[in-house]
Amino acid sequence: MCLGRLHFSCIISDFTSISSLTMSTWLAVLHVLGILSLTCCTFGSDLNVPTPISCGTRVVDLPDTRQIVLCPANCTLWSLSVFGSGVYASISSICGAAIHRGIIGLSGGPVEVHGLQGRTNYLSSYAHGIQSQSLSQWSSSFTVARTISLPLEVSSQTSSSATIASGAAKKPVKKTVKKPPPPTTANRDCPVDMALLLDSSYNIGQRRYNLQKNFVSKLVAMLKVGTPGPHVGVVQTSETPRTEFYLSNYTTAKDLTFAIKEIPYIGGNTNTGKAILHTVRNFFNPDFGVRRGYPRVIVVFVDGWPSDNVEEAAILARESGINTFFVSVAKPAPEEMSLVSEQDFMRKAVCKDNEFFTFTMPSWFSTNKFVKPLAHKLCSIDQMLCSKTCYNSVNLGFLIDGSSSVGDGNFRLVLDLLLSIARNFDISDIGSRIGAIQFTYDQRMEFNFNDHTTKDNALKALQNIPYMSGGTATGDAINFAVQSLFKPRTGPNKNFLIIITDGQSYDDVRGPAMAAQREGITVVAVGVAWAPMEDLKAMASEPKESHVFFTREFTGLEQFQQPIVRGICRDFTEFN
Repeated sequence: MCLGRLHFSCIISDFTSISSLTMSTWLAVLHVLGILSLTCCTFGSDLNVPTPISCGTRVVDLPDTRQIVLCPANCTLWSLSVFGSGVYASISSICGAAIHRGIIGLSGGPVEVHGLQGRTNYLSSYAHGIQSQSLSQWSSSFTVARTISLPLEVSSQTSSSATIASGAAKKPVKKTVKKPPPPTTANRDCPVDMALLLDSSYNIGQRRYNLQKNFVSKLVAMLKVGTPGPHVGVVQTSETPRTEFYLSNYTTAKDLTFAIKEIPYIGGNTNTGKAILHTVRNFFNPDFGVRRGYPRVIVVFVDGWPSDNVEEAAILARESGINTFFVSVAKPAPEEMSLVSEQDFMRKAVCKDNEFFTFTMPSWFSTNKFVKPLAHKLCSIDQMLCSKTCYNSVNLGFLIDGSSSVGDGNFRLVLDLLLSIARNFDISDIGSRIGAIQFTYDQRMEFNFNDHTTKDNALKALQNIPYMSGGTATGDAINFAVQSLFKPRTGPNKNFLIIITDGQSYDDVRGPAMAAQREGITVVAVGVAWAPMEDLKAMASEPKESHVFFTREFTGLEQFQQPIVRGICRDFTEFN
C-alpha cells in the first residue's frame, strides 16, 4: 500500500493486485486517476520530470501551461477530443493532440506542452489516426513538442520523500551549472511575417528533405527571428498542404530551429500551387499571429518542379499583398523540360518577374554560401513590391452631387454605389482610406481621410450622409476637394477622385479637373440622366474611355461597381 503523496507507480502496483478488473475497467480507472495523479504530484515538482497524465487529460486540467507530461500507451483506444491543427484549444486532449501532431505513437511517451493565448478559427484535420475538430473560438490554446530527452525515470522514487532501501541516504551529487548563452537579439531591420513552404514531396526524398531542413534552420538563425523582427511559420508542400506551425508559435531562433528539425517528411506530389493557395487563405490570419503593417512573405522551396499549376495561386497572393519568393533547387535539366507541365513556373509563381523574387541553388549540398544572400533578400522590405496593392494602398475621395434634380431617393442609390465600391477595399489607419464631399452651389465636407480609420465606421459614415439639395457647381467642388481633402498630407497612398453628377455644371470643370490630375489625382467621372458627356470627358483622366461612365437611370449605377474597382486596380498597378 502506498503512503504519503499519490504516485502513478503506486496506482499501478495497487491495481495489479486486483485481478478481477477487466482491461476496459483498468483503462477507465486510469483515465480518471490520471488527473488526480497530476494534481497531487506536479505542484512544486521539477519541470524537467515528466508528469504522468491520462489519455483524456486536457491543458485546462494542468496546474502549469508549460511543462513536460507523460502520455500512457494505447490512447487511440479512447475517443479523444482534439480541437485544432498545430495550435489546439486548451479543452483538447493533450495526448490526442500529440498523436495528431506526430509527437508520440501508440506506445505513448513524454510531451512538452506550451500554453498560448486564445484565438478564433481552430482548423480541423486528419492526421496519424486522429480526426481533430474545428472550433470557432476558445479562451486559451497550446502546442505540443517532442522533449529532447527523458531526464528521470518516472516512479515512486522521484518523490523527495523517497528513501534508499538500505536506509542510507545518498549523498547529493554536485552538479555543474552551465550559464545560459546570451539571448539573440531580434533583427529589427527585418520586420516581416514569413511562411516557409518546404518541399515534402516524393521528388525531394528523405535524404534531401533533411538537407533542406538543415538549410532552413541556418536561414532562420541568419534572419534572427524574434519580436520585433521577423516571425516565421512553416507549411509543407506535398499532395495536400499542411501547416506545421504558425507565426506566433515560436518567436525565438532557438525554439524555431528545434521545431523545424522535428517536422516529419510526408511524400506525395509537389502541389506547389495548392500549397500557396492554402497559405494565402489560411496562414496569414491575425488570429494566428499576423501583425498589422508588417510585409507578408511566402518563400517556396521546390526541388525540381511543381506538379500543379501555380499561376492562379500567385495572382491571389499578389492581390492579397503577399510577396512570393521562389527558391528552386536542382532545377530541371534541358532533357527534363518535356516533363514539366508549366515550363515558366518560376516567372508565374513569384511576386514580380524582375529576378529579385527568384533564387536558384544547384543542389542541397554545400549550401552555406547561399544562406546570407537569401536572408538579405527576404529582409529587403523596400523592394517588397507586392506588399502594397490597390486594395490596401489607395485614398478614395467621393465627390457627390447633392443638387435638387437628384432627389432623396436617387441620392440613396448614389450612396449604394459608393458603398459597394468601398467594400472592396481594406480600409484602416494603415491601409486604404475614404473621404466624402457633397456639393451643390456650396460644398460640405462629410468626412475626410483621417476621420474614420476602421472599415465599419467609414462605411457607416458614408451610408448616413444626409441629402443637401441645391444647384450644381462641379468645378468649385473639384477645387474644394483638392485643397481640403487631398492637399493635407495623405501619405504614400495613390489618390483617386470619383465624381458622381446628374446634370450640367454652372461653372467650368475642365480647369479644376486638370489641376487635380497635375496633383497626381486620378479622376473618375460618373454621369447620370442629364449629365453632358462633354463635361464627363473633360473631367476624367486619360484614357477617357476607361474613366468615364454614364447611365440614363439612377437604377443603372450598380452596374459600374466592378468596372470602377477593376479600373482603380489597373491604374494602381501601372502607377507602381
